[in-house]
Amino acid sequence: MFRAHGGTVLGAKVAYGASCVASAVILAVSGVAYYVQAKINGVASSDVDTGGPQTGAMNILLMGLESRTDYDGNVLPSDLLTAMHAGSVQGVLYDGVGGQDTNTLILIHIFAGGKKAVGFSIPRDDLVTYPQAYDGETQGKIDQAYGDAYEQSLQETVNSSMSRDQRYKLANEAGQAATIATVESVTGVHVDHFAEVNLAGFFELAQAFGGVEVCVKPTDGDENLYDTDSGWNAVADGYSLRKGGSQYLHLQADQALAFVRDRDSLPELDLDRTKRQQAVIDYVIWKLEHEGVLTSLGQITSLLDVANRYVITSGGWDLALFANELHALTGSHLTFYTLPIATYENNLQLSGYSQPQDVNIINVPYIQQVVHDAFYPPPAPKKAPAKKAPAKAPAKTAPVPPPSTVTVDVYNGGSTPGLAGAVSQAFVSAGYTAGVIGNSVDQAEPVQPATQVFYGAGTAANAAKIARYFGVTAVAGTSLAAGHVEVLLGTTSTVVPSGLGSPGGSPASSASASPTATSAANNGAAGGAVTVGTNAPYGIPCVY
Repeated sequence: MFRAHGGTVLGAKVAYGASCVASAVILAVSGVAYYVQAKINGVASSDVDTGGPQTGAMNILLMGLESRTDYDGNVLPSDLLTAMHAGSVQGVLYDGVGGQDTNTLILIHIFAGGKKAVGFSIPRDDLVTYPQAYDGETQGKIDQAYGDAYEQSLQETVNSSMSRDQRYKLANEAGQAATIATVESVTGVHVDHFAEVNLAGFFELAQAFGGVEVCVKPTDGDENLYDTDSGWNAVADGYSLRKGGSQYLHLQADQALAFVRDRDSLPELDLDRTKRQQAVIDYVIWKLEHEGVLTSLGQITSLLDVANRYVITSGGWDLALFANELHALTGSHLTFYTLPIATYENNLQLSGYSQPQDVNIINVPYIQQVVHDAFYPPPAPKKAPAKKAPAKAPAKTAPVPPPSTVTVDVYNGGSTPGLAGAVSQAFVSAGYTAGVIGNSVDQAEPVQPATQVFYGAGTAANAAKIARYFGVTAVAGTSLAAGHVEVLLGTTSTVVPSGLGSPGGSPASSASASPTATSAANNGAAGGAVTVGTNAPYGIPCVY
């Protein structure tokens, strides 16, 4: 029986990203297809064609199945189930383990031009009324629409002359159509295209991708570091209880899947699980954008082979054309929300369930308003042309004293090890005199959010130039010695600023060496080097 989460109603709370199925879609579509468009057409296509446009603005539904079977209804191999901590063949065949429910549903709106997107994660326990009866059920959790329609289809074809493959293909398409219709009835918008993947698909995509990197922040009692059901074990994957605090881990495929499946050990249960899944997406986007992971033909081929076996998309969707338009999308322009929940009801007896269920009660008209406003915002009002102010004579500026007359002290208040020293060296290369180098806080728990620049007497002009490297404004330091400038690095600074490093302004080396792709032999194994810079924007958000 599923437990309802505690905490406050999220409403339109901004989340970090999408979910495990979005990882698969981004890997198989957004990144891979951009480099190898010719092979992307091998991704399986459903006969469910929603008739959406190929370019321009569109709505895409991402579906992630909890299925322990392949798309032909065959139970996954025992060794794969074991690796995924997803039960056993016996459990799937006779004990009701798994099913065809959609553990993940995300509706994404791609704005025209492909450079901006907004989406909504749909909580799996939302109680909905189906647009029609599926397997005799007219009401239930939104995640069971797929499974009910799937079972109904199999029952209707059990005595037909169809082959097994044909029957299961129809059953999957019935589930897809039912889920699309249900999502449309709840959100009030049309689904133009969809993409679907199951547990095995995510597992093998993560394996082909070389594992994933995550940042885990522990709960007060460290309960979220372990989960028996999913197989999640942060300590076994490198988390140090002695060190404590938020830590960065490199997970191989089985633990990547366990990380996104765990919910029972998390404070907000399903909602915290969604944040974990979303954090993985931020990493995937960052990796594709920054590390050139798809420059290896071998890895491209491996990813496409997995996508061709495990990803299903809507009929008539030209993925190569879509991906060519979407490749400009970055994490900073991809915003996700969670559909609002009005309240929760525990121990509700639902038809089709042997035990009472905990469900989310939703306000459908309000949800439709929220989604419509996010997907189709009104155009911004046109601004009246500004009146030109009379031209002023250019103000005379005092000459900036030579850098050698200024001593720069650098303190690290963020969490990037060695950054203070690297920045100090860059200032020396630019002609400044090296001052004090040190940490202002314990880097295990950084507390300085934004970088700050202070200056002593006689250094105002130099301090203003130094501050511009960090995008801030210099402030006079009342206790700072004359001739000194102090740079206090915050968590927003993770590398040496571009342009700082020599009198000629050539870029300095990054504080952390240029990241290299994880070795294929390592395959994202626990203990592998973390390649995303600490606190990198849209890299690894820290989650429970």
